[in-house]
Amino acid sequence: MRVSDVLFSKGLGGFFFDDQSAIRESPPKDGFLYRGTPKTPGYSRLREPSESVSVMLILEDGQVAIGDCCAVQYSGVGGREPFFRGGALVSWADRDARSRLVGLECSSFRESSNFVRSAFSSIRGDVPKAFLYGITQALLDAAARSTGLTMAEVIAQEYSLPLIPSPIRLYAQSGDDWETNVDKMILKRVDVLPHGLVNDPKRKVGARGEILRSLVASVRKRVLQLRGDSSYQPELHFDVYGTLSCVFRNDLESIADYLGTLEDEASPFVLRIEAPIDAGSLEAQLDGMSALRRLMRRKGLRTEIVVDEWCNSLGEIKMFCDAGAADMVQVKMPDLGALDDSISALLYCHAKGVKALQGGSCTETDISARVSVHIALACRPYQLLAKPGMGVDEGVMIVRNEMERALALLGRGAGG
Repeated sequence: MRVSDVLFSKGLGGFFFDDQSAIRESPPKDGFLYRGTPKTPGYSRLREPSESVSVMLILEDGQVAIGDCCAVQYSGVGGREPFFRGGALVSWADRDARSRLVGLECSSFRESSNFVRSAFSSIRGDVPKAFLYGITQALLDAAARSTGLTMAEVIAQEYSLPLIPSPIRLYAQSGDDWETNVDKMILKRVDVLPHGLVNDPKRKVGARGEILRSLVASVRKRVLQLRGDSSYQPELHFDVYGTLSCVFRNDLESIADYLGTLEDEASPFVLRIEAPIDAGSLEAQLDGMSALRRLMRRKGLRTEIVVDEWCNSLGEIKMFCDAGAADMVQVKMPDLGALDDSISALLYCHAKGVKALQGGSCTETDISARVSVHIALACRPYQLLAKPGMGVDEGVMIVRNEMERALALLGRGAGG
């Protein structure tokens, strides 16, 4: 099956781009906005609507394969690329990308993806990760349409993976309205919660960590109040965006002791803390996370730590896995760009015995979220982010429904 035409359209992401560096300094809030001067290059305000670009491959039989180019909420920090502007990407893609895609044979995802990566790298060394993310989604969709398989089956076949028709744990994110959204998560029996958006040391952690400690205790209490029966045992996962480095002045001993107090507050539930520190560079983050994990084990703590910042590529994920620097690695799909890198990263985590969070961002779209489900079903990460958005209902619905549809199809032998 070949591509007969290509269209690009600018769209919205599921949330907003935020200047994380500025927000860490606790700027004044004005309703939904932050007031202050941006600190990260590329931002005109501290909070800006996220953008996306749809790639539509018109196949020779008239079918349309779609993928969405997206970037993450905190673009431009933690070693990530600057967030992209949709209009600029559409202009570049129309001028330089379209002609190279027309006529492409797309029955094999791996072959077409390898061709596209090579072709575009030869004309532009800094091909945006967002573009690679969107075009490889469309190529995976095209391969599925060409072969009559689900996208999960395409991945399983091309990577020689066993296809296990069982669901993946869902991890939902609450945004700032955590009280309402935690209730929603519990009522919908989400497997991992609440994320928490703990991105402001002053307002969300506290001078001695008292605010975050209260949040952990409150979530635990609410689960026990609302769950109905003890068969529901969600895992508690909080993303703190490196803010503990700010509160405890990079003292790993103090951070480890503090994580011990959070573990007590979360009991009897599993506690997981994402990005407890931000050391400011890849090398420092690798050393710091490794040292913190060793220190926690010596103290007998069971709390798991998750790496996100400074771990934005397949090579960097391999480095953190090899170093034993985290209990879980977030494979943040838009940061990696091409889907084959995310697939390889998930499989590498398996090989190294490291839990994988197949993640992404609230700023993604319904299309990228649905594609993510199929990759998860083939690659079996420990947990999958429910996305896009911060409202819980939408992201959980999109991801869970796509998973149930795919499982139903796999159960009846879809595609042969």
